Amino acid sequence: MISTLKRSVLAMPGSNARALEKGKTLKADVLMFELEDGVAENAKVLAREQVAAAVKGGGYGERRLVVRVNVRGSEWYKGDIAAIAAAAPDAIVIPKVNSREDVLKAAADLTAAGAPAKTRLWAMIETPRAIFDIEKIASAADDSTSRLDVLVLGPNDIAKSTRARLTPGRPALLSWLSAGVLAARVHGIEIIDGIYNDFNDEAGLRREAEQGRDLGMDGKMLIHPSQIGPVNEIFAPSDAEVAFARKILAIFDAPENADKGVVQIDGQMVERLHLDVARRTLALMEAAAE
Repeated sequence: MISTLKRSVLAMPGSNARALEKGKTLKADVLMFELEDGVAENAKVLAREQVAAAVKGGGYGERRLVVRVNVRGSEWYKGDIAAIAAAAPDAIVIPKVNSREDVLKAAADLTAAGAPAKTRLWAMIETPRAIFDIEKIASAADDSTSRLDVLVLGPNDIAKSTRARLTPGRPALLSWLSAGVLAARVHGIEIIDGIYNDFNDEAGLRREAEQGRDLGMDGKMLIHPSQIGPVNEIFAPSDAEVAFARKILAIFDAPENADKGVVQIDGQMVERLHLDVARRTLALMEAAAE
């Protein structure tokens, strides 16, 4: 079953109190409160205080609350971890993770700060080293102490540091995006695609979100509320997919097909392995309808 959807992950600056309040009305699956990107150095402490208060105060309904802290080793990191661990969000996002050891060290920091077990860890993949070692990073999830649940890709940072060009269709990044999906699936965690920068270009957003979905991503990081609706729609099953999934379950449930490994549905050969895909499709549909 799908316990929590992560179709839309909206980044919101922690220094903007109005944005934090507005988040209570937005239909994003996940709100990512930012202490790192988008927060000026002279507003870091204010952002930390406001985000901690917002998470503790609640009022966000079924939305998942995650907080991206400043990079480990920065002057703000320890204060971020102490304040946010005490607020007990659903996850803490660690930027610029480069190794499996980075994940385990961050997890140890959360535990030492008293973060409850429900506060998971998300790792931002933003550097050439992280891309090169992405399977090793994802393997941290095999250690139950790591808290690692999600990888989040940062295409803008990856493009900057590799000098790859972010052109339509992202051809320069496709192999790296796919490597991330493979790493996540090998180790049983989820992966979120990065942002689409032009929030006024809905057509471009849809194309990139569809690409991420088709590659196997679980959702997409967003920078503007206008992007929530299209992305939620794209990362939810279509009516046709739901109808076909129901046919698969119905046909394999029929007594006459109990011993069949392959059946024909609407001119297509369907194997029993497609049952898992069908069940996940219906679980996604049900979760999206809640």
